[in-house]
Amino acid sequence: MMTGAKRKRSTVWRKIQAVRLEDIKAWCMRRLPILTWVPVYNWKENLVPDTVSGMMLAIQQVTQGLAFAVLSSVHPVFGLYGSFFPVIIYAIFGMGRHVATGTFALTSLISANAVERLVPSVRTNFTANNNSGILGLSEFEMQRIGVAAAVSFLGGIIQVVMFMLQLGSATFLLTEPVISAMTTGAATHVVTSQVKYLLGMKMPYISGPLAFFHIYAYVFENIRSVQLEALLLSLLSIVVLVLVKELNEKYHRNIKVVLPIDLLLIIATSIACYYADMEYVYGIEVVGNIPKGLPSPKAPSMSVLPEVVTEAFGVALVGYVASLALAQGSAKKFKYSVDDNQEFLAHGLSNVIPSFFFCIPSAAAMGRTALLYSTGAKTQVACLISCVLILVVIYTIGPLLYWLPMCVLASIIVVGLKGMLMQFRDLKKYWNVDKIDWESLKQVKIVSVNSPLVFLNARKFHADLLKIIQKDGMSSQCEQNTLLCSFSNGSCHGELVQPCHNDRHVLILDCSGLNFFDYTGVSVLLQIYVDCKNRYIDVLLAHCKGSLIKAMQYGGNLDSENPVFFESISSAIDAIPIHRNYSKFSEQSEL
Repeated sequence: MMTGAKRKRSTVWRKIQAVRLEDIKAWCMRRLPILTWVPVYNWKENLVPDTVSGMMLAIQQVTQGLAFAVLSSVHPVFGLYGSFFPVIIYAIFGMGRHVATGTFALTSLISANAVERLVPSVRTNFTANNNSGILGLSEFEMQRIGVAAAVSFLGGIIQVVMFMLQLGSATFLLTEPVISAMTTGAATHVVTSQVKYLLGMKMPYISGPLAFFHIYAYVFENIRSVQLEALLLSLLSIVVLVLVKELNEKYHRNIKVVLPIDLLLIIATSIACYYADMEYVYGIEVVGNIPKGLPSPKAPSMSVLPEVVTEAFGVALVGYVASLALAQGSAKKFKYSVDDNQEFLAHGLSNVIPSFFFCIPSAAAMGRTALLYSTGAKTQVACLISCVLILVVIYTIGPLLYWLPMCVLASIIVVGLKGMLMQFRDLKKYWNVDKIDWESLKQVKIVSVNSPLVFLNARKFHADLLKIIQKDGMSSQCEQNTLLCSFSNGSCHGELVQPCHNDRHVLILDCSGLNFFDYTGVSVLLQIYVDCKNRYIDVLLAHCKGSLIKAMQYGGNLDSENPVFFESISSAIDAIPIHRNYSKFSEQSEL
């Protein structure tokens, strides 16, 4: 009996161990996405395109790393570290196969606010004097990166906490107009922060309310101090960058490898600055000493954390929002899924761990991600290959960048923000959508269906919808009381009068809340579709479940030429011909 009991307990224990092992394995696969794609990586088909993309990405990572470090008010070498460590962490924990994380203009600008506030500028170049012994840099420069690293550390902690609280699902609140407005506004501030380098001016750091306007006021008041040589070099750099990038974009389908104009410009201007001795002859500010090698890990200063809470929240939210938008776009383009919450963890760790290696805050960048698209990258292997090449730069090529003019780095930053600045063109699109919240098109009515549609409420659904249509004047000069039939268990009573031909209107039904329906409910929707069509009102349905689409298609009477069902409200709006001279009326309603 005892032996049997022991065997039984032993069997139960083995089952428990097996279950635990399976749970642990499932957890690891879910939280370490690299374990899902590395074992099935197709070395034969993917290695070559990933290698080419990695080489091109490394060039952009180096140039942007140097530039965004300056934007963050720290020594340029820390931008190289920020282009190396976060990339490795994201490749392990991130789900975006074509997301290129690293230094980012907006997070750099946010961290610069803390750096300038806590460690004010005492000189305007990065040449090391009074070395501290750490990386061969001055104590002043180490204090500055200490603040930036603290912002990165705390921002990453906030992102990890948001992951633990499962706040990734709340990203639906961040609509396209919100993200576009935020990034465009930030881009204008980034450009403004580079004006002093573009003009070669000695300018104090200006922050606080209306700082944007105070900076330009200072420029105009001190316009005589503009350095002509720096201005001409800036203009030349911007013209060359824009021209070559436009040509690369125009002919990218005909050429396999785009011209790395950022790198070529850095090399050319550095050589010219060296041989012409521009630093001393013309007084052009240069990058200065770039230390060799990687730093030993050191914890960020914990005493600074209470002072950088505001900037840390800004880094956490702005970095995550921008990165998630790119990850979701990548997933949609290449047909795979991204867990919003896992991205919180990936970017959080990509900020926390690198902060121990003197890294500035990181996030994914639009330009680098677009580069991976255009060069045919397949996986995060491209990003890891770029890390190998960046490591070569850190150990061998970095010191040769001493003579790189700061105005050239500023030009690279400004041109790199072209995509964000071009979002100003979206203002016209959003204005045409709605003057108030820019969310509903002219003569378009969006109605949300937030309840089941069955025989019990079909009649009320029709009545409520009719009231909304009448209220917004969608069928002016027509018989309002006969726009739609009265419904009772799917039957139609009464006759419709002849419609009047006026400008066409559009009714969009948001069916995301329609979780249950029956035959009567489907009949109601079909009858509404037919009656509205007779009244020159186009009916579009968004967020429909597959079962609802199948039921309505089976019921017939749908237009076979024009699409009726759409994945989202935005896609339904995009399908509306804008040239129909719609006129604006009310906002979104709910049923």
